[in-house]
This record gives sequence, C-alpha cells and structure tokens, in this order.
Amino acid sequence: MRALFITKHGGPEVLEVREAPTPEPKAGEVRVAVALAGLNFAELSARQGLYPDAPKPPCVVGYEGSGTVEATGDGVAGLAEGDRVLFMSRFGGHSSHVVVPVDQVLRMPDSMSFEDGAAMPVNYLTAHHMLFEIARIRPGAHVLIHMAAGGVGTAALQLCRTVEDVTTYGTASASKHDYVRGHGCTHPIDYRSKDYVEEVRRLTDGRGVDVVLDALGGADWRKGYELLAPVGILIAFGLANTNTGGKRRLLHVLAQLARIPRYSPMRLMDDNRTVSGCNMGHLWDEKALLRRQLEALVRLYEEGTIRPHVHAIHPFEQAAEAFGELEHGRNLGKVLLRP
Repeated sequence: MRALFITKHGGPEVLEVREAPTPEPKAGEVRVAVALAGLNFAELSARQGLYPDAPKPPCVVGYEGSGTVEATGDGVAGLAEGDRVLFMSRFGGHSSHVVVPVDQVLRMPDSMSFEDGAAMPVNYLTAHHMLFEIARIRPGAHVLIHMAAGGVGTAALQLCRTVEDVTTYGTASASKHDYVRGHGCTHPIDYRSKDYVEEVRRLTDGRGVDVVLDALGGADWRKGYELLAPVGILIAFGLANTNTGGKRRLLHVLAQLARIPRYSPMRLMDDNRTVSGCNMGHLWDEKALLRRQLEALVRLYEEGTIRPHVHAIHPFEQAAEAFGELEHGRNLGKVLLRP
C-alpha cells in the first residue's frame, strides 16, 4: 500500500510517500481501501512536533477517511466487502489501505459522497460534542466560534442552525465573511481589523456570550472567559496560536503556553462561569458515545441539515500544499488527501 509518512518533525519537506505492507484485519477489524482521507490541525501539529499524542516519526497519521470495505476479520457483522463506509482511525489514516475496529466504521448512506464522508468525522464530531454534550446549547443562546471558516467552525455554524434562535459570532478574515455567513454565522468579525472582544461586547450590549468555542489558546482563553455571560462556558479544543506557519519555534510555543490562564474553583464559583475542554483523540474508549453522535450526524446529513464544505482535494504527492492550506489559514472548510 501507499502511505504518507512524516519522516521527522519539521516543515512540509519532511512529508514523503512510501510503500508499506498492506495490513490484514484481525478479529473484529475491517480493512478499508481508502478513497479520501481527512486532514486536520492535529496532523499538522504532529508534523511540527507539537502534538504529544502522535507516534514518533517516521510515522503515518490521519484520523478519518472514507472508502470501500475490502476485507473483514472474524466476528465482523453488519459490514461486507464492497460496502461504502466512513471511518475513524487512531492514526494511520493517511494510507491507501487502513485496518480499523469495526465499531469505528459506519456505512455511508447512498446520498453521501466519498468527499463528504471523509470530511465529516473529526470536524463534525468535535463540533457536535462541544455544542450538545458539553455546552448543551438551548434556544436563544449566543455562541462565539473562533476560526469560523475552518472545518470545525463550519460544522459548528451549521449545527447551531439546528437549535432555534441561536446567534453566532464568528472570527474570520474579511475575505471569508461571505463564506461564514453562508453557513449560518450571524455576526462575522474580522479579527485582523477589529478587537473581537470589543466587537462582541458591542453586539451583545455588554452581556457577552453563553458559549465560546476556542481553538486558539494562550491569551485568547483569558479573553474568552471574560466574554462569558452569567452561567456561560468556555470550551478549549486546540492551541492554534502555537502554529507559526512552518517549523516549530520553541520560544513562540513557550510564550503561548505562558499566557494560558489559571482557573481556580473559587473564582469559577464566584463568577458563575464554566471552563471545559474537548479532545476527541482522548475519547477513543467511549465507543458508544462516539457512535451515537456519528449516527446522529449522518441522520442530519440525510435530512439536508448539515453538509461539509470541501475546500480542496490533494493527492499524496501534493501533501505539502495540502498542509499549507491549514498552516497558513487559506482553507474554507475541509482539506482532503487522495491516496
């Protein structure tokens, strides 16, 4: 099989397509011939050496994809050779073939393309988990979404539209405002020309928001906390501020880490606010939870309520360009890789 390897930590030049043995499924596993694989900030961070959960290089990362069932191990029921599926993988997804446990594979409806199937799992599960499992948003809520034009941001905007009278505030560069409006953003905010804190306060008449979805980290977590209305919740789900658009810069990373605020239970109690975290990569053992959420997302897709936006599809040989889309903030929605 063909696989995209991170040969060592560094810039895009460390990516290399290599041949590797095609894996065989064991009991309870399924081998999928991958049509398309998703690309996320986690894999970008792994390449830069900023993702502690990633395997040591040389390694193959990749959390999700779509394709066709090619073989099944003993004890697998409900899936057969030739079935069109989407899958989640704990790394290894950036390959032409992947073996995953059967409970991490879901048959795609006939209406779902391989493109949409590969674009759904990580981004939409993350957004769904934050909004409905952690924040439990209600009608009339006000939600601030950072990086609103990205994969998770797009998913969050679409999912907020499934709840009545939710007002969304999305940070994005001015050139992306039409895009985020098209996916449901009530108030796009150009973070480059405006102080988003002042703008949110102005738009909410000083009350603030009920939910902040923050993948930026560092000082922005402090800003987000201060923007919370009474009983509001800040959900941290990334540290994009450590990204410098290339190789890891240790001093920059340390500076961002130093700006992370510290929260005490006493202050949280006095402020009537909540701080929570979301790392879907640490929920692999919660199989029933993940599958329930993924099945709910597929139903919403079949209803036409949500639909991924695929920004670009790059062959493995153009992986450096694909990573660059995320690295330099050029993407609108999802970037995919084709083995």
